[in-house]
Amino acid sequence: MDNYDDIINLPHHVSPKHPQMSMYQRAAQFAPFAALTGHSDALDAAARENAEHYEAQSHNEEWPTDVAHL
Repeated sequence: MDNYDDIINLPHHVSPKHPQMSMYQRAAQFAPFAALTGHSDALDAAARENAEHYEAQSHNEEWPTDVAHL
């Protein structure tokens, strides 16, 4: 017997008490949320610093070595 052979052909359960959710309500359950506060800001800061780094390289400027704030 393979996995799930005992339940694979059972009919889908429909609750007599609870109406089915709309697609909109179901989608809202999986919408993104701010689990990591500040994460987006940190990504934006890193992107700005990388852009500055590449811009400095293109102008033959030296990239600052003091990155202790990261």
